[in-house]
This record gives sequence, structure tokens and C-alpha cells, in this order.
Amino acid sequence: MEPTAIVTLLTILLTLVTLAATRISPDVILMGALAVLVVSGILTPSEALVGFSNPGVMTIATLYVVAGGLKETGAIQWLAHRLLGQPERLQQAQLRVLLPAAGLSAFMNNTAVVAMFIPAIQEWAGRLNLPPSKLLLPLSYAAIIGGTCTLIGTSTNLVVDGLLQTEQGVNLAMFSLAWVGVPLVLVGGVFLYWFADRLLPNRQGALEQLETAREYAVEVVVDEKGPLVGRSIVDAGLRHLSHGYLADIERQERLLTAVPPDTELQSGDILIFIGAPECARELRRIRGLRPAGGDVHKLNIDHHHRCLVEAVIGPDFAGLGQTVRESRFRSRYQAVILSISRHGKRLPGKLGDIRLQVGDTLLLETAQDFVDQYRYRKDFLLVSGLNDSTPPDFRKAPLALGILAAMVISSATGLLSILEAALLAGGAMLMTRCVPASKARRSVDLSVLIVIAASFALGAAMNKTGAAEQIAQWLLLADGLTPWLALALVYLLTVIFTELITNNAAAVLMFPIAVAVAGQLGVDFMPFVVAIMFAASASFMTPLGYQTNLMVLGPGGYRFTDYLRLGAPLSLIVGVTAVMLIPLVWSF
Repeated sequence: MEPTAIVTLLTILLTLVTLAATRISPDVILMGALAVLVVSGILTPSEALVGFSNPGVMTIATLYVVAGGLKETGAIQWLAHRLLGQPERLQQAQLRVLLPAAGLSAFMNNTAVVAMFIPAIQEWAGRLNLPPSKLLLPLSYAAIIGGTCTLIGTSTNLVVDGLLQTEQGVNLAMFSLAWVGVPLVLVGGVFLYWFADRLLPNRQGALEQLETAREYAVEVVVDEKGPLVGRSIVDAGLRHLSHGYLADIERQERLLTAVPPDTELQSGDILIFIGAPECARELRRIRGLRPAGGDVHKLNIDHHHRCLVEAVIGPDFAGLGQTVRESRFRSRYQAVILSISRHGKRLPGKLGDIRLQVGDTLLLETAQDFVDQYRYRKDFLLVSGLNDSTPPDFRKAPLALGILAAMVISSATGLLSILEAALLAGGAMLMTRCVPASKARRSVDLSVLIVIAASFALGAAMNKTGAAEQIAQWLLLADGLTPWLALALVYLLTVIFTELITNNAAAVLMFPIAVAVAGQLGVDFMPFVVAIMFAASASFMTPLGYQTNLMVLGPGGYRFTDYLRLGAPLSLIVGVTAVMLIPLVWSF
């Protein structure tokens, strides 16, 4: 081998070991590897930075904005309530999880899909007296497999498609992968339906314990024009919140305590919840509820520009010793106190009559710039915003879903490329204010984009130095290796890389190897490239291989062995099915 190829292989090996064995951020590791390749002279700066202009990477960045619009308008929750329904048994719940999760993940970011379903499944588990561990890991797996059905279903597909465009001049259509992806959904779904209950343990989730958290009393009103009027507490999704519980209902000046779950909600009911500060954030995302405090509606702040903030009163606070009403808090700070916690416990009684003391923790509804404005003022000892606490603008949910549908249709029919459709959809989300520009910027995950773009430098170095051809020769050492067996070998190596490092980095690293293997066998490279797309998404055996697996780890109370128990046979079934089907669609 040439010295440059040896340096490239050593750099890649060190990168893989560092990614798998340390807690250093992947974007830092990949950028470090890029720097080594540039400083050593293996790559020129333009060659090393080619990933940052790749159409696949830019498409992923744009789709983050589209996903942000779906999230900010509440379209995700709006879909969840209609698709999930109210199952009565475990197998019904499994079907209602597997089918919508796989279907939605084909057109939406699967991370957003899993985040949407987790609270609903926790509610099911509590109502049906089922352990959440029976449902949450199948949710993650269904979302992963569903994302393989379309080109936009997972970022890995877009990354590999970007490589195909820039290096081979090949474009994949929106549903090119469906010929293999849909059978994988069916095979994987049947396996999960029959074996998830048998292979997964009965284990409760690691939900936050309310007695050890800062405890607040949060009051909300049932909107007279909202969808909750006439529905029971259970059907409204208020029985099993993650961070609080319904304590009382105030109805026409009567206080109803210990209300049964089948109690029907009436217009104007004041619901009193006890729980952690995140309970208020959960309630903000339920359509048909609004804050009970009258002062909330007096805030001169647009509804969609509000957020929840915790603030601890300091010794220089101007209203010490005064009641909330006397302190004129709203006028002074352009913020409304929703609840007060003292020594970690909620304070009973009417909020306006509570006298403020040093150390009181206030739960506030205010403008999004409140934290920056008062973080270093002496009025408060500590000011902290609650993530994702801005109430969704449900009125624009149908509009956001319409924009998503237009993007998919225009791309699927060939009217626009994936990138063009995504750019127009992202622009439409901004122009229609489905997502504000500030939220759109925050919705773009720069660390993920840096990992993907920097990974392109490793692939370019392998091509330029001949390291990819050398690895291909090592893979083909066995005499008489058929293209089908070589395809299985490429698939297996990609799965191993995916379980050890990020799925996108694994796909970029394997791309030049797959093309080199096809070249040495004298066959078409497309089956090998498509195999990478499916294998890089087939991360079922560890919680770290895919972000959705990590998201359900805590809520499901899972252990590492749980992923192996269900994920290993699923990975084998999906792998065998993919390797058998891919050459039938893309012949060697």
C-alpha cells in the first residue's frame, strides 16, 4: 500500500475506536479526523470540505426546518390523537403503534415521530396497567424500519443519495427504495407483533418521581370551543401525564376531589394539576386547555412567542413581603406567575394572596427573551427556561401538513428534486409563520450535519489513496466469492459499523468500499450501495446505534440486554430479507 493509504486507514481506525470507546462528541472527533487529512496533505481543503456542499446534507438541513414547522403547529400531536385512538388490549396497542409509526416515519423525521408517540404510549401503559417496556422499543424499531421506505424517511438515505449524485451521477426517486422497504416493514412488523411481548421484560419506566421534584399546582381551563368538552378524563389524555397528576376539578364554584377517570369534562372546568414544572409544559401541548390565570390573557405578548420560565426570587427583589397582587409582577416584568413553589413544595391558597419570600421558585409564562433579560439581574438568583414550552399554534396544523404533502407529491411525481421540494417546503413553513425564523434556526441540529459532512472527507481520502480498493481486496480474499455473498458481506460490515458509530458516518465510510467491491467483481454498484442504505438504518442491537433507541431507554426502563434480546433476531431477519430482495430489484 502507498504511505498515504496507510495514514488514511490509521486515521479511520483511530476515529472508529474513539467514537466507540470514548464520550467525546462525534462532531469533534470527525472534524479532528478531517483536520488530520488536510494537514497531512492527503486531501486539499476543497476536497475535505466537499461534504458541506453535498445536496444530501443540505436536504437534511432543510428538512429540519420542515420538521420544526410540524412540531411548532402541533401537527404531530394532532396526528397522534387521530391515529392512535383508544386501544383496550396489548396487541391492539401494539398494532396502533407499529402501523402509524412506520407509516409516518416514511415521510417525517423518525426522531420526531418517536418523540410524539412516547407520551401517548406512557398514557396507554398506565391506563391498561401494562409495562411501557412492551411498547416503546417496538415503537423505535418500527420507526427505524419505516424510514427505509422512502428517500426522505431517514437522513442516511439522503446522505447516500447525495454521494450517488456527486460521484456517480445517479439520482434516486422518492419511492425507489419502497420495493425493498415495504416488505421489510411487513416482515419486521409481523416479527415485532408476535415476539415483542415474549422477548421483552415486564419493567416499569424511569419516570420522574414527583415527590422529589419541585412541586407546583398548575391550573388550566377547559376551552368552551375546544375538543375536550364532553370527553372523559381518560379519553382526553389527562389521566397519566409524565410529570403530574390531576388533583381536583373546580366546577361552577364547587370543588370536585378524587375525581374518577370516567368523569366527563365540561366547558369552563378549572383543572388543578400537581407536579413538576414540566407538567405545565405537557398541558400546554394538549389542545382544548388554556391557562386559568386571568392575567395570562393580559400579557402583551403574541401567543406563539411565549414560553415557560422558572425564576428564584433574590434578596433584591422589589416585591419582597408583598402579595403577588400587591407586587404588580405582571406590569413590572411582563410575565405572569402560574404557580409558586417554596422549599420544593407547592403553596396552597389563592395565588394572588401569597406573600413573596427570598428563595421562592416562580413558574412564569413570559416572552422568550425573559431569560436573557433577567439572567444577570439581582431580582432573581436563578432564571431558567423550560425547553419546548412554547404552546403550539394548532390552527396552523392543517396548513403544515398540507405543506408536507405538497413536498412529498412534487418530489414523488418528479416535478421537483428532493432538495428543491425541501427548500420550497421550508420556505413555505417560514412564510406562513408555521415556524418562526428563530425557532427554525434552533431546530437545525448542527452537530449532526457536521458529523455527516466531515464523514465525507474520510470517504474521499479512501477513494483518493486507494484504501477503499485495498479493503475491497481483503473482503474478497475468499476464492470464488459470488456477488450475492459479497453483498451480504458488505451489509454485515455496515451493520457492525452502524452499531459502533453513527449510522450516517458508517454509510459514508462504506460507500467507497462498496463501489470498489462491485468494481473488482465487475458488476453494477447499485445493489451494494442500496445495501448500505438499509444496513446503516438497521440499528437494533444497542441503545447507542440510533437516536430513537436511546430516546426510549429511560421511559421504557430498558437495559442493554433488552436491545440484544429483541434486536438481534430482528436484525438477522431484516438483513436476510434485504439481501435476498435487493438483487431482485437492482440486478448485479
